[in-house]
Amino acid sequence: MNVKQGSTTFLKVIIFLAGIGVLALCIWLPVIAVRDARVHPETAYFLIPFLVCAYGFCIAFSVALYQAFKLLTYIEKNNAFSELSLKSLRVIKNCAFTVIFLFLLGIVSLMVLAKTTGDDAAGPISLSLMGILVTSIVAAFISVLQIPIKNSLDV
Repeated sequence: MNVKQGSTTFLKVIIFLAGIGVLALCIWLPVIAVRDARVHPETAYFLIPFLVCAYGFCIAFSVALYQAFKLLTYIEKNNAFSELSLKSLRVIKNCAFTVIFLFLLGIVSLMVLAKTTGDDAAGPISLSLMGILVTSIVAAFISVLQIPIKNSLDV
């Protein structure tokens, strides 16, 4: 096994473990929502936007993980500079923009919930803003990676 194949295998294992984490989160979310609805029945109607954002995030993140797995497979087969890898990068970038939109939707939901309950939502909103920053960096990195692939396909 050469170094490139070892590196891509390691990254594939990391992607697989992240996928298991997302699956566990999807299974655990309804339990959290039901428990929160029982503790705070006056704000139970805000669980629906929260669950929509959370499951949308999980779906977009899972699609991005799958595309990253496919991209690593293309790299292993020395097919990194191809139309298929460009398509995978495009899908990953679209997933990043979807995650950013869902974070913004979640922030709006948190702000409305904070106004109606009088709670302070600064902590979750700041964490969401950090998530937007990280996702924006990923989207920018993907855009930078797309440029040499497009140039090599044009030549």
